[in-house]
Amino acid sequence: MDKLLIKGRSPLNGEIYASGAKNSALPILAASLLSDSPVRVGNLPHLNDVTTMLELLGSMGVDVMLSDDMEVEVDTSSIKNLDARYELVKTMRASILVLGPLLAKYQEATVALPGGCAIGSRPVNLHIEAMSAMGAEINIEDGYIQASVNGRLKGCEISFDPVSVTGTENVIMAASLAQGLTTINNAAKEPEVIDLANCLSSMGAKIQGAGTDIIKIEGVNSLSGTSFSVMPDRVEVGTYLTATAMTGGKVKIKSAKPQYLSSVITKLESTGAVIKIGEDWVEITMERDRPVATSLTTGPYPSFPTDMQAQFVALNSIAEGNSTITETVFENRFMHVQEIARMGGDIALKGNTAVIKGIKGLKGAPVMATDLRASASLVLAGLVAKGSTTIDRIYHIDRGYERIEEKLKMLGADIERIS
Repeated sequence: MDKLLIKGRSPLNGEIYASGAKNSALPILAASLLSDSPVRVGNLPHLNDVTTMLELLGSMGVDVMLSDDMEVEVDTSSIKNLDARYELVKTMRASILVLGPLLAKYQEATVALPGGCAIGSRPVNLHIEAMSAMGAEINIEDGYIQASVNGRLKGCEISFDPVSVTGTENVIMAASLAQGLTTINNAAKEPEVIDLANCLSSMGAKIQGAGTDIIKIEGVNSLSGTSFSVMPDRVEVGTYLTATAMTGGKVKIKSAKPQYLSSVITKLESTGAVIKIGEDWVEITMERDRPVATSLTTGPYPSFPTDMQAQFVALNSIAEGNSTITETVFENRFMHVQEIARMGGDIALKGNTAVIKGIKGLKGAPVMATDLRASASLVLAGLVAKGSTTIDRIYHIDRGYERIEEKLKMLGADIERIS
């Protein structure tokens, strides 16, 4: 099994390009099931979750053609079955996203209850309740969601409590081909939801309010093919910016959309970093020896993203001063804390808050990745630690970061993948 070996204490300098956003690519690939003609999706990140989603579509008989530059053409005219099997679903929670499209287009779906990261309960009941409200009959048998609808799904009013990103996305897709008007209250406002809505609109869907907490979808009779390019990955961009704030140096990230990162940029500026932004680029300069500690609380967009929490735990562990980081989105999302503590970090957990005393430096150690973002925080810790750090179970990283060691090498890090 692959590991990452990092020798720390090198500043980061240079330019890299942001990859496409996994959390935008996955729902958009699921949305291709709604179309009567081929859908082309570009700027796909080369990641395990994306490959799994393409395999999932292929296992249904969908014709998937992938080009060398990670553009895919999805043609559903050859679809043979409506099953999302457990073998493919178990590694990726986003597979629940095929439920809405399959029901809306084909009136039935069989979807295995999903797996994915080990963070919290991430309930699928929100999806099931929403589809039931739209007229679907749903049974859960032997670990599978068996869903069907007599005729078309019916538009209705759906309120999410708590707010759910994939729940919002599933309803938007299902409602696009439903009969009548669907209103989503307390909808997720994430940029990836806007990206999905933009893609569906280019296919002929009628969607209003994406990016706000009330989204209205007027169902249409059919959707047609489109060509769409996935937005850049704001969490990947945020991760490399945070790495630079920790190591010192100057890094420019191109093909980024910094307007979706304002909460992270504000926090990075409070650590002492100087940040410049353009329409599609962001540049960070860190001249301080150590960042200034900064406290934060995670929340749904536009608040500070839970997917950047672990990276800021790593930053604060070597910062000047003390800080608290409170996690409100997912339970059980501090598994990286004990690994950073193995490297010397002074972090205490009190409920859903990490209390961090910044120290001058971490020491390299063998550590283990537990989930996607936790593993990124260990890479960041390794970049500033004295000596060598080995990170095990990096298949977690490969689910969300495209060629992380190559990009960091381009910026001057001493990092390599070993088996």
